Amino acid sequence: MQKNNRQELTFTLFHHDIKIDAFYNLLYQVNDIILALFFIVGSFLFFKESTTFYGTILFVIGSFQLLIRPLIMISREIHIRSLKNK
Repeated sequence: MQKNNRQELTFTLFHHDIKIDAFYNLLYQVNDIILALFFIVGSFLFFKESTTFYGTILFVIGSFQLLIRPLIMISREIHIRSLKNK
């Protein structure tokens, strides 16, 4: 199976074939959904002065999740490279 001119690596875990690219893409997408929810809820919390502190906390958490995005892709590349070198 070709994906972007590169073969997808597959491994078996508990009798299930796991495609590495699909796994990391799923992590990336789940992170993006959670990130969006933090920013949306945080935005609504800014409408009332009494909840602004909690909105700020959600924005800080969302900002850290922005850092997670490239870390997921870097982890993916390291994982694929280590499997190819074996």
